[in-house]
Amino acid sequence: YEYSLQHVSCIQPFMLNESIHGQWSGRMAFTLAAAGATIGLGNIWRFPYMASEYGGLVFVLIYLVCMAFIGLPILMAELMIGRMGRQSPVHSIRELAEKTGRTRNWQIVGWMAIIAGILILSFYSVIAGWSMGYLFRTAAGTFEDTTLDGSSAIFGFLISDPERLLAWHTLFLLMTYFIVARGIHRGLELAIKILMPVLLVLMLLLLAYAMNSGEFGNGVSHMLFPETSKLTDVKSLGLVILSAMGQSFFTLTLGAGAMLVYGAYMPANVPITSSSITIVLLDTLFAVIGGMIMFPIIFANGLESVAFNNGLSGQYGPGLIFQTLPLAFGQMPWGNLFGGMFFLMLIVAALTSSIALLEPLVAYLVERHKTSRRMAASVGVSIAWVLGLGTIFSFNIWSGVYLLESFGIFVGKTIYHLFDLLASNILRPLGGLLIAIFAGRVLQWKSTEDELSIGQEYCGYALWRVSVRYISPVLLVIVLIYSLLK
Repeated sequence: YEYSLQHVSCIQPFMLNESIHGQWSGRMAFTLAAAGATIGLGNIWRFPYMASEYGGLVFVLIYLVCMAFIGLPILMAELMIGRMGRQSPVHSIRELAEKTGRTRNWQIVGWMAIIAGILILSFYSVIAGWSMGYLFRTAAGTFEDTTLDGSSAIFGFLISDPERLLAWHTLFLLMTYFIVARGIHRGLELAIKILMPVLLVLMLLLLAYAMNSGEFGNGVSHMLFPETSKLTDVKSLGLVILSAMGQSFFTLTLGAGAMLVYGAYMPANVPITSSSITIVLLDTLFAVIGGMIMFPIIFANGLESVAFNNGLSGQYGPGLIFQTLPLAFGQMPWGNLFGGMFFLMLIVAALTSSIALLEPLVAYLVERHKTSRRMAASVGVSIAWVLGLGTIFSFNIWSGVYLLESFGIFVGKTIYHLFDLLASNILRPLGGLLIAIFAGRVLQWKSTEDELSIGQEYCGYALWRVSVRYISPVLLVIVLIYSLLK
């Protein structure tokens, strides 16, 4: 209690003590919620595939260094801005800018985050719908004794059916709506306290299953064995570093408004620095466990050549998840049960992220229009549902529609690719760059030091300030350019 009073007393007078939306009940609730926002579909399958592709332990070590200078500083900045403003991203940034004598146009950064979040949710829900469809297919034994061609045909049949995709897309968004509409305590926090333990139990059960597959050592070695050859070739090393830099930013759901609004709900006595480090460690741990689950199962069924040599993995691993792994589960004892558990795990991970993506827009609508959370959540879900139609049709009836093909960088890009490009490759890294500038150069030095609660005698605050003012912006410019050109 005394620490709480000391902490609150050093906060700037214009800061709100608590968000009008409520706040997390404590540090554990916040940590689970923030970790749930970062642990999603791409986190579970993208990190393991990137580690196996870009040098194993070499990639992981470079990734951790990049996380220290990109992911962690920006995560701390977003949580700090959120808690100082105690409102939606738009209103928090606008008021903080005005109180420091800067233009209110900084609120554009908040708008960029909200737009990025709702765009990501619109296609994220479609891909989460694939997992929902595969949960029932795998549990029902659809992949028993099937072939690679058969597995590919099943996936092709799913994404070519717009009505089926629309049904799963709608169901997933309704689940997201039901949680967010109930508010912080009865909705987000209650759901997180249920979903995160379920996610952990499912991952541990699947890990035990992978450990008994007979190829656990080979699978883990494939993902983490250090390929020192990546260090000798300049071009290869550059690609590893660029990939690690991008992953260290994107994996934490930065630039999408989630951490800004979750920070607004943080209790004043929850330390930002140690909580941020915990979130980073949990995010990395779950990603590594995801690889420890997938690769041994693939190796146990002799499918490594299919997974890694035939181009099925793709940039974000849809082939690995929806074609290779179901084929493996179909050939293994108890494969139907554990295959169903695997896709249930993906659904749970997707849900903990989707509620974080929707919340920034809901918070803004409640503040701006004085409407109820149910109405605000309805509006947000409706926007994501309509935008999601573009993604659904991009895989079937609009698969040959390229709206901006006359521009060089957009050649061959469907509506889904355009949404992904705008949200993931432009708005998020650009927003992260502006957040770094805002936190490091616009906000007053004393207010940020007090809010982060890091004494300079430990060199912690000085390191964060140097990172967010100089190192992070430069690296984010590189991430932005790489995201646009790759």
